[in-house]
Amino acid sequence: IGIINGSLTAGSGLLVTLFLVRWFGYDYKQAVAYTMICVGLFWNGIGGIAVVQAGAPIHWAWLPVLLLSSFLGGSLGAWAATRYSNRVIKVAFEILTFAVGIKLLV
Repeated sequence: IGIINGSLTAGSGLLVTLFLVRWFGYDYKQAVAYTMICVGLFWNGIGGIAVVQAGAPIHWAWLPVLLLSSFLGGSLGAWAATRYSNRVIKVAFEILTFAVGIKLLV
C-alpha cells in the first residue's frame, strides 16, 4: 500500500480507507473518520509544511475556495453518515472511489 500510496498521492485517502476496512475490519464510517484524521490532518499537513519550507510558490487566492469546499464536503459527509446506513455509505464510497480512479487515469 505504501508504493501505491506514494505514486497516487491524490488517491491516498481512498487507499487508506480501503486498507482500514479490509485489514482492520472497520466499517466505512469509522474508516473514513480515521482516514480524515490521519491522511487529511497529519500526512497532508506535513506535506504542506514541507512544500512551504522548500520555498514553493503558494497560490493564496485558492485558499478561501479550498477551505469552503472542504467545510461543505465535510458537512455533507457528516450529514450523510448520520442519515444513511453503513451499506449505503459503502456503495457511495465505492462509486466515489471508482470515479476518482478514472479521473486519475484520464
